[in-house]
Amino acid sequence: MKHFYVICLFVTFISTGQNFTRRDSLQGSLRPERTAFDVQRYDLNIIIQPETKSVSGYNDITYKWVKPSKRIQIDLFENMQVDSIVLQKSKLSYTRELDAVFIDIPNELHVIAETTLRFYYSGSPLVAKNAPWDGGFVWKKDSNGKDFIGVAVQGTGASLWYPVKDHQTDEPDRGASVKVAVPNGLMNVSNGRFLGKEDLKNGFTRWDWEVKSPINNYNIVINVADYVHIHDHHKGLDLDYYVLRENEAKARQHFEEVKPMMDCFQSKFGSYPFAEDGFKLVETPYLGMEHQSAVAYGNKYLKGYMGNDMTGTGVGLLFDYITIHETGHEWFGNSITSKDIADMWIHESFTTYTESVFVECQFGYENAMSYINGQKRMVGNRKPIIGQFGVNFKTGNSDMYYKGALMLNTIRHIVNNDEKWWTMLRKYAETYRHQIIETKDVVDFFTKESGLNLTPIFEQYLKYKNLPELEFRVEKKKIEARWNTDVTGFEMPIEYYASGKSSRVVVSNDWVRVPNATAVEDIQLSLNKMLITVKK
Repeated sequence: MKHFYVICLFVTFISTGQNFTRRDSLQGSLRPERTAFDVQRYDLNIIIQPETKSVSGYNDITYKWVKPSKRIQIDLFENMQVDSIVLQKSKLSYTRELDAVFIDIPNELHVIAETTLRFYYSGSPLVAKNAPWDGGFVWKKDSNGKDFIGVAVQGTGASLWYPVKDHQTDEPDRGASVKVAVPNGLMNVSNGRFLGKEDLKNGFTRWDWEVKSPINNYNIVINVADYVHIHDHHKGLDLDYYVLRENEAKARQHFEEVKPMMDCFQSKFGSYPFAEDGFKLVETPYLGMEHQSAVAYGNKYLKGYMGNDMTGTGVGLLFDYITIHETGHEWFGNSITSKDIADMWIHESFTTYTESVFVECQFGYENAMSYINGQKRMVGNRKPIIGQFGVNFKTGNSDMYYKGALMLNTIRHIVNNDEKWWTMLRKYAETYRHQIIETKDVVDFFTKESGLNLTPIFEQYLKYKNLPELEFRVEKKKIEARWNTDVTGFEMPIEYYASGKSSRVVVSNDWVRVPNATAVEDIQLSLNKMLITVKK
């Protein structure tokens, strides 16, 4: 892992056409003040005040030194107040630069193998205008006038509402606890297992939750409402649903879909990665989010995406998009995490692909192919899927969802052996279970396991905006084809029907003959198996 320190105020990256600021580099880079220590655990203890839309309390940050340092960086948005920072009963001095808090560690404390720093803070976190697409708190009321509160911060940063080492490379190895006090009559639901509640005798009740597994910073969450708890189990896995009181009856019926989903995903991707923390769906005042072991659900108990089928095929109305997609993230994004959000395709491409996997489990291959090919209408091809590293690059590029999923469908049919494909996919999920990886790890894995040179294929789809273009020509009365690509050494088979026969031929950047074809216009390509453009 390369460590670097960006000293310029404004950095322009021509490859993306986007200007990045000092704030971006402070949040997105692996600076020495960050790489010096390894977080072991977070223990949050806070009070949420709905009337003032404020949060106060502390986070105990337990860490080990990787390299002794007299200065470390913890992140907290600049609109939030640092009340004090305490280590070994001593208040520490600090300086703030934008959203970064640089903490001075005394000589006698910067060599202790493991220690716990307590960071007291308070303030009114940013309010989301359109959660979960922009980060922040959501303060709403249910139909009975009771508070209905949530938070979603992926991309924006967890430091929007609590002090944290806000970079995906460092998850707390030993999990976290989340203790949240809310007004009496409300419940807070966070990640992991419920440990109990305590009446604080001041009009507030504290709800205590414990996470055993490592967890992404942006996945640590609060959900506050007048919840009803529905408990179920399936084949040894605890299933818990926290829903608004008015929705209990419909939730009991609607969430039966979770059981076949779990059967499908565990058969294809291995066992649920966070069984010791349980599985929860928690109703939220926004559409949804993959909060680990406390998946945010706000799809109004409808099939599809808020009752709509984005693919236009009709298949998308056979299941609840939010339940399936956000739970798929438990394997891809929560268990397997990208080192930098510029590589968020590792989360979103695989998770979008899980939707068609579920369709195939439940409704068969043809429906799955119809569904995933219906996603082609959302592919933009306007810029590369992979973003800029080291600057907290929030790409906003939908191609990391749909184009990435269609790339995986393409690779499946390049492999041309479903037994091998499903074995590889499960082995991938199990090999990198609870690990933080980058694009090279994914490419190397599938190249090795398939026995094929998939590197140019991954590079074309991920690093360039253009799709592979298949070009045909007639040369000496014979039909030939080649791939036009930005990368060199690109090889990918095509399947087609011509002259009454189904055929398959590997095409490269050089012209190759297309067997059994007598006229270009008579070639019928199996376009449902690949994401390409065709030039005839």
